[in-house]
Amino acid sequence: MKRSMIDLWVGVFVAIGLASVTFLALKVANLTPQSDSNSYTLSADFDNIGGLKVKAPVKSSGVVVGRVTSIELDTKRYVAHATLTLDSKYRFSRDASAEILTAGLLGEQYIGLVQGGDEEMLKPGERVALTSSALVLEQLIGKFMTSFAEGNAKAEAPDKKTE
Repeated sequence: MKRSMIDLWVGVFVAIGLASVTFLALKVANLTPQSDSNSYTLSADFDNIGGLKVKAPVKSSGVVVGRVTSIELDTKRYVAHATLTLDSKYRFSRDASAEILTAGLLGEQYIGLVQGGDEEMLKPGERVALTSSALVLEQLIGKFMTSFAEGNAKAEAPDKKTE
């Protein structure tokens, strides 16, 4: 009888552990159910989205106000077209700006919305006109190395003065 009681408690703890791991995995993958009844969509075009993914958060002042619902390539202008679903209690002005930011040095990428000063608000389905693309670390390092090499080449070149 004592052995079966121990087996029962071990089973209960294993079930709780599996439920916890499943919940955390869904939370990390942003697959937790969301209510779409009180939301609206906006769109934004970016030259480069970097590592931005569908279901990435949309934040304003660090507060999650929505999610990225789709990312497509506009084949006419060759820019990335992102569709954002925002909670209807958050409204943004027509001159609001969207930028792709990174949480920490190597963290997830998200879209940051910055409120503008216009009194007229964006309507559902409209496009955020002011956007800033993602900063790609490899491109920044490449630019730094190129400018560093050019600076060294200029410093090593002798000055040629006419006499």
